[in-house]
Amino acid sequence: MSRKLDRLLKDIRACTICEAQLPLGPRPVLRASSSARLLIVGQAPGARVHASGIPWDDASGRRLREWLQVDADTFYDESRIAIVPMGFCYPGKKGGGDAPPRPECSTTWHPELLPLLSGIGLTLLIGQYAQAYFLGDRRAATLTGTVKDWRRHLGDGLLPLPHPSPRNVAWFKANPWFEDDVLPTLRERVRDTLARP
Repeated sequence: MSRKLDRLLKDIRACTICEAQLPLGPRPVLRASSSARLLIVGQAPGARVHASGIPWDDASGRRLREWLQVDADTFYDESRIAIVPMGFCYPGKKGGGDAPPRPECSTTWHPELLPLLSGIGLTLLIGQYAQAYFLGDRRAATLTGTVKDWRRHLGDGLLPLPHPSPRNVAWFKANPWFEDDVLPTLRERVRDTLARP
């Protein structure tokens, strides 16, 4: 299983399927190991992450680590935490923010990759694209509704979250229940999941 995963990760990191649509060219950014217990599924790398090649290497990542109450060493230990975004490469800008993740990753690579992460006990679905992929018609009409309904999905090992971007400060202020209700359970589940052998 581990050798198969290693080969697949090598193929993913060499992927050029949507090269012509990527403004900065391909640079797939992900981390995975067959021993990982926690899976973080976000949107797609931003420009800063594209430059560094390190997932969540930005202000959003700092907030996410605060939410999880894990330090950088733990967060980047791929033997414990897999980081598999919906799109592996920076998709460029659209409107006031980043463009949606390219769909090629979820159709080409996710069906092969996700089954190889058989030790995952908890999957964090960060943002609408991850929630749409994993929850399908079980998600609410809005991201806020889906995150409010987080208890419904926890039994399946799935926890929908908003994006921790600084652009979402207004959302956090408008939804104090997230910090009060969701974060304590998130932290407890992450701690318990990472403690599993």
